[in-house]
Amino acid sequence: MKKTNFYSKHVELGAKLVEFAGYQMPVQYSSIIDEHKAVRNSVGIFDISHMGEVIVKGPNAFNFVQNITVNDVTKLSIGRVQYTAMCYEDGGIVDDLLLYQLGEEEYLLVINASNIEKDLEWMHKNNTMGAEIINESDEYSLIAVQGPNSKKTLQKLFNNGALDLEYYHFSIADYEGINVIVSRTGYTGELGYEIYLKATEAEALKIWDAIFEAGAKYKIQAIGLGARDTLRLEMGFCLYGNDIDASTNPIEAGLDWITKVKKGDFIGKNAIVEVQNNGLKRKLVAIASEGKIIPRHEYEIFSNGDLIGHVTSGTMSPILEKPIAMGYVKKEFADYGSEVVIKVRNKDIAGTIIPLPFIKR
Repeated sequence: MKKTNFYSKHVELGAKLVEFAGYQMPVQYSSIIDEHKAVRNSVGIFDISHMGEVIVKGPNAFNFVQNITVNDVTKLSIGRVQYTAMCYEDGGIVDDLLLYQLGEEEYLLVINASNIEKDLEWMHKNNTMGAEIINESDEYSLIAVQGPNSKKTLQKLFNNGALDLEYYHFSIADYEGINVIVSRTGYTGELGYEIYLKATEAEALKIWDAIFEAGAKYKIQAIGLGARDTLRLEMGFCLYGNDIDASTNPIEAGLDWITKVKKGDFIGKNAIVEVQNNGLKRKLVAIASEGKIIPRHEYEIFSNGDLIGHVTSGTMSPILEKPIAMGYVKKEFADYGSEVVIKVRNKDIAGTIIPLPFIKR
């Protein structure tokens, strides 16, 4: 298994390490609830170096990314980021990703760790325009600093200009001679930043230590994959492999807001338009319930005894202190306020379909 440049810190902090996407990654350090609340209330630091980074550049870079992604790349400019997705011809989702415009003819695609090999194969297969595609996933270290005190923490490392970013924008910054990309996107619903650096292990650890020192007064904590999942679920953010995959269409997944069918042709457009024209058969919904029993991935959802869908993600919300879940149900049962039953082993758990996000920030 691979190890990120921050592996020694995970060991030093007593992290519980698990295999994830070919890496040894920390699932938790103290407890998922404590780490979750640290991000909601103050600040946390995540090692997400396992994510994939792919550079697309050259005279045909724009045409290529416009063709393989569902969002409208004309809305980007240098210094901006876009949440988007890539789809197969049948409308199924290849992956969801972040798209950075680095230069006039250069883009950075940040893809999911488990999909790197598959995504690259699909990109090369559809690169009829001769764009240059470079996999730099192993070259980048990536840190996320999230929480209401994230900016105050990072101000001690970078000048204010590097952090005074609008949502989904980025800047190029310097920390003691180490060039980094600082962006403001986030997967937690809180104020937060991502720091991309091509660096040696020593340089990466230097920045990690500097962030920890700067955040000490805010009781910064290292955050594992467990709390990363509960944080994103409270906000209703999709996780590839659970809530979206090759069998889901972006419209039924609630991603119509990033799917710009009027921009022109792109891979998967015809299948997506067909769903829009003919109506959804199922829809991704949020379900809140009471008690202590947690709905899990693939648990069945019923209405009046009829099977209407399946859970895709579920957890005990550390903030709401009750079970929450997302899942697909037949369209006619997807209205807010609809009562459903989730079959959890041999028990029926009552739930209500509610609007996302589960918590308002």
